[in-house]
Amino acid sequence: MIETSIVEVLERKARQLRVHCLRTTSEAGSGHPTSCMSAADLVAALFFHVMRYDPQDPDDPANDRFVLSKGHAAPLLYAAWAEAGAFPVEQLDTLRKLSSELEGHPTPRFRWAEVASGSLGQGLSLGLGIALNGKYLDKLDYKVYVLLGDGECAEGSVWEAAALARRYKLDNLVALIDVNGLGQSQRTMYEFDVESYRDRFDAFGWFTLGIDGHNFQEILSALEVAQRVKDQPVLIAARTKKGKGVSFLEDRDGWHGKPVKKGEELERALAELNHTEGNSGADRSAGKDRPTSSRRISVAGIPSVPPGTMEPPYYRRGDQVATREAYGTALVKLGDVDPRVVALDGDVKNSTFAEKFLAAHPDRYFEMFIAEQNMVGAAVGLSTRGKVPFVSTFAAFLTRAFDHIRMSAISRVNIKYVGSHAGVSIGEDGPSQMGLEDLAMMRAVPGSVVLYPSDAVAAERAVELAARYRGICYIRTNRPKTPVLYANEETFEIGKAKLLRSTPQDRVTVVAAGVTLLEALRAWEELQKESIAVRVVDLFSVKPLDEVLLRKSASETSNLVLTVEDHYADGGLGDAVAGALAPHGVRVHKLAVREIPTSGKPEELLDAAGISARHIVQRIKEIL
Repeated sequence: MIETSIVEVLERKARQLRVHCLRTTSEAGSGHPTSCMSAADLVAALFFHVMRYDPQDPDDPANDRFVLSKGHAAPLLYAAWAEAGAFPVEQLDTLRKLSSELEGHPTPRFRWAEVASGSLGQGLSLGLGIALNGKYLDKLDYKVYVLLGDGECAEGSVWEAAALARRYKLDNLVALIDVNGLGQSQRTMYEFDVESYRDRFDAFGWFTLGIDGHNFQEILSALEVAQRVKDQPVLIAARTKKGKGVSFLEDRDGWHGKPVKKGEELERALAELNHTEGNSGADRSAGKDRPTSSRRISVAGIPSVPPGTMEPPYYRRGDQVATREAYGTALVKLGDVDPRVVALDGDVKNSTFAEKFLAAHPDRYFEMFIAEQNMVGAAVGLSTRGKVPFVSTFAAFLTRAFDHIRMSAISRVNIKYVGSHAGVSIGEDGPSQMGLEDLAMMRAVPGSVVLYPSDAVAAERAVELAARYRGICYIRTNRPKTPVLYANEETFEIGKAKLLRSTPQDRVTVVAAGVTLLEALRAWEELQKESIAVRVVDLFSVKPLDEVLLRKSASETSNLVLTVEDHYADGGLGDAVAGALAPHGVRVHKLAVREIPTSGKPEELLDAAGISARHIVQRIKEIL
């Protein structure tokens, strides 16, 4: 039995959390108070009795971590941290205001939020990544607690995470499901059937418990059991009531995302919670002793990899090397000099060449299997703990994880995505395997850098540049072996292109990257024979663009530009160039993949798509 005094303290805390959630959402005129109120008892138990943390130092590596997967319950998260002493309780009244860090769904603008959440079904993956870091990399004994809503458990990414957590025996990961039975528009799939959730997690190999989520004896007993479980993650399915504590809100339809009206309605709700002024912030001593860290790990302001520390490329011009293979080579070199670098791959490591990193640094490689959403989510979690994840798979398969990728941008994390097998040049495998949308996807991610190396030297330099860049970077690699174009000493920069062919007589600027750069160079040779001079630019950095070089080249070629890309016509390299140059009166013509391709040999497919050297020559003649 848990001591009565502890239960009384936590009951008061839970009531105060509910009061904060009601008050702040009413003041804001929007929010999800009833979703907060169902989980208030669970959060009170965690924050004020179970979790070890320093509320003044969220970056302390020894802290237990809390991930709010059901991000619409953000007011509850803010209230818990305020009550824990992280910031003044009065600041809660700024909820959802433009200048406030207390946003409608949490982002790391609020420094005690581990990650951005609110796009449901992602929190367990994020917690999994943090747990992987604690158990296998930093070897710290912190626990990771993830609070999920029952409705979001319909998301497949939850079960991707559940499977992998058991695979890695993450006994430092505890998931709590707030089974309040109500979704946004109707009852959830299993309503209050706690055993259904237990059965499903049981099937994935978790240790599971079912409890009354408003009974502190059961809550605390379950959390105590979770401390003792070994080699298994723990699931606590807690039956709760949405709007708990207020009779006209409890388990009632029509209140999701709806605040209580200020005035009489709010006062009535507060009266039912027996609220009295002045009790906020009491009983903070209910929490566990704060952690003491034996070593400090910097996770804020991650330093850059010092220039020149990574072993340079070593190739001969003309050697046939796939850029995807050069990626694997460079990743090993980077791992040799930067212990923060980790690699994750989705069971295609022998195609992306991430297997090279596995062989060289097996303790920093995580196999994520064919579950790309969870792979990205776990990388986000690892990044929050100061690691630099390189996430690789086929470019086509990254598209299914786009929601997780865009949320990683909102989380402001430091992740490098690598998409191989891009474009029709992969050949016979057919259109399902061809990444033809990836440039458009990654260009749309705020703050992202998009690099498209055209040979092995550029690919190695792209890996080094990506590691130095603090934020999201995407590297596009190709399947076929292609000739080495650049000397090993060649330098590359984010935001800079390469001018490969140029004369004062040039009449058109051809902009390409990857395999189409090789086609452009072949076209240049053919046009030379006919005394037609054209300029060739390697658009190594697709985002940001080298607008200075592009505008200069265009102005010197009668403002005529032709882009060539192994990508669909919308949103890729051509649109990037056109977007930068069209406002300056430059005519940009695009060669791109305009129909769904088929299987075939790479050279056949490039020609069928209209992006081969033959088509470049033909289009230039038409332009002129």
